[in-house]
Amino acid sequence: MKKSAKKKQTIAILTGGGDVPGLNPCIKALVYRASSEGIRVLGIKRGWAGLLQYNPDDPETADSCFKELEPAEVRTIDRSGGTYLHTSRTNPSAIKINQVPDFLKKPFKKKNEIKDLTTHILKNLEILEIDAIIPIGGDDTLSFGERLHKEGFPVIAIPKTMDNDVFGTDFCIGFSTAVTRGVGFIHALRTCTGSHERIAVIELFGRYCGETSLISAYLAGVERALISEVPFDPKRLAELIMKDKKDNPKNYAMITISEGAKMTGGEMLLSGETDAYGHRRLGGIGEETGAILKELTGEDVLNQRLSYLMRSGAPDSLDLMVAVNYANMAIDLFIKGTFGRLVALSRGIYTDIPLSTITTGQKRVDIRELYDVEEYRPKVMHVGGKPMFLY
Repeated sequence: MKKSAKKKQTIAILTGGGDVPGLNPCIKALVYRASSEGIRVLGIKRGWAGLLQYNPDDPETADSCFKELEPAEVRTIDRSGGTYLHTSRTNPSAIKINQVPDFLKKPFKKKNEIKDLTTHILKNLEILEIDAIIPIGGDDTLSFGERLHKEGFPVIAIPKTMDNDVFGTDFCIGFSTAVTRGVGFIHALRTCTGSHERIAVIELFGRYCGETSLISAYLAGVERALISEVPFDPKRLAELIMKDKKDNPKNYAMITISEGAKMTGGEMLLSGETDAYGHRRLGGIGEETGAILKELTGEDVLNQRLSYLMRSGAPDSLDLMVAVNYANMAIDLFIKGTFGRLVALSRGIYTDIPLSTITTGQKRVDIRELYDVEEYRPKVMHVGGKPMFLY
């Protein structure tokens, strides 16, 4: 009697939260390596939303929620930015009625009621015969991956975020390109700022962690850097930046500022409704700071919010390197049957750590070692012995 063929193991992969350069190379590397090991890959569309919106009783929902990935299909996706699988900010453990398809609305009794639909996700993973899931994301996306791990489902996580703020790893996919973009645009803006002898205020991404503002300013030689961790006094800033301007033979000065920065006694500038993880949209502190500086100094101010330009386009070589290596590490862990892990870099060494680590702390700028709180500028005390990105 002829033996039936052994069922292929299947992994699901998804990208959640904000897109960053490096996601597509990571997806491609996962598919290529898995295929070489005889592992089937199912790509989940739009992050956790793909698993949430899939209705096993309605086969027509399958095409909009996931697709099987083969090497030939992803062959060229590493040459561009964004994510081939699309993304969303969906948290299945805290869902409102307006975030779910009709077939899931029955359990909701009130308009603003919040439901935990983790059981639905687990049921779909079982129906799809998924052996493990590899989410690629930041704290929010990975926190639901940790929830699935606690429920007993195999998870291997890959960190990505331009803020580089996932706790437990030196580096997240997307951070290097964000800094590269920041430095490039800062230098480009010197021509306009210098020609008109102005003060430039350049707003960069960074909600709670100011590393992008700090490292971009450090590498580009910007006079002052305002970061999320340290509230600033506009009057003190005005005094400092006017001194910088006068000391510059070209009579201009520049400031970088994290989108999550706050003035002394103030709050973050937030707008819109909260997303699935309780966050509201940030942005505008640069313009507000620029307006106050103009009033205090009488100088013309160039305001520039880099925003999505930082996460657009193809990744730089470092993000490409880390994305590919993280993907191969994830497949190594799957083959070994090691789950509940986050692939990471620790002091420049590739490693993996418990996924639960992301919930045990917060990654923030090491102010004592890297920042002058009186002068509002990078101040790196010691480089020797530090990892590549200083902490």
